[in-house]
Amino acid sequence: MSKSSTIRSDHAGRERAGSTGPPKGQTRETVSADLDRLIHERIRLGIVSALAVNRSLTFNELKALLKTTDGNLSVHARRLEEADYIVCNKSFDGRLPKTEYRLTASGRKALERYLNHMEALIRATREG
Repeated sequence: MSKSSTIRSDHAGRERAGSTGPPKGQTRETVSADLDRLIHERIRLGIVSALAVNRSLTFNELKALLKTTDGNLSVHARRLEEADYIVCNKSFDGRLPKTEYRLTASGRKALERYLNHMEALIRATREG
């Protein structure tokens, strides 16, 4: 089983169980362990977050927004694409290549779960 299918099956299991956040009574350590490590990385979180508030963004728009390099953005976008969190559409605008990204429904759900987990961690930290 590939790493991306493991990620998808893990997320699918949580979705089927109706989990949008950690169960009541979890400690900070278990909340932290439940974080989606794929999204948790700074550039990938930036990509998913930017696409959550925009219908789509081009490669160059994301690169400028996230202040990163071509290679860095490309590697992180590919990881998100393999996990089915984003889709990539390549076309030409005249003779110039154009790469455009959109957030998928599963990517939007993953971001929502991630944000719920972060909120639970913040609550646990403040209450602790």
